[in-house]
Amino acid sequence: MVQHKLLPRQYLILSLVAVCAPLGDSCLSRGMTAMPSISLADPGALIAAVFTPWIAAGIALLIGFFASYLTALSWADLTFVLPATAFGNVIVAFLSRFWLHEAISLERWAGIVLITLGVSFVAQGPSLTQHPAPIAEEALPEETVVTGGQR
Repeated sequence: MVQHKLLPRQYLILSLVAVCAPLGDSCLSRGMTAMPSISLADPGALIAAVFTPWIAAGIALLIGFFASYLTALSWADLTFVLPATAFGNVIVAFLSRFWLHEAISLERWAGIVLITLGVSFVAQGPSLTQHPAPIAEEALPEETVVTGGQR
């Protein structure tokens, strides 16, 4: 089995995937803590929330996440990309603890360690499943044409 090496720009894309989602989610959380409770029954408040600076920044970062995620899926398997994005859980934990000042239980830290170990196992495998090349049309035998009972 041939193992493909990732190019520097592919590492950059995976880094963007891993960083943009946690940063975006953290910005959304920070922005929403300053807002009153919002209901889907009040679309005006929901629209107003979208235009607050922290929430707008969070949305922009999540758009960046989605664009880089799609890019990564164009050259790697989902079973490679999704675990690579799971490292974002570590980033979320640190942002939550040190930027948003949230308490994180020992159980959550243990879960983060387990996720990190799992990601390291997945990172060892190939980024793309190799499929056999399709048979070219020219390689197929020509069909025998039967006309008037003769071959």
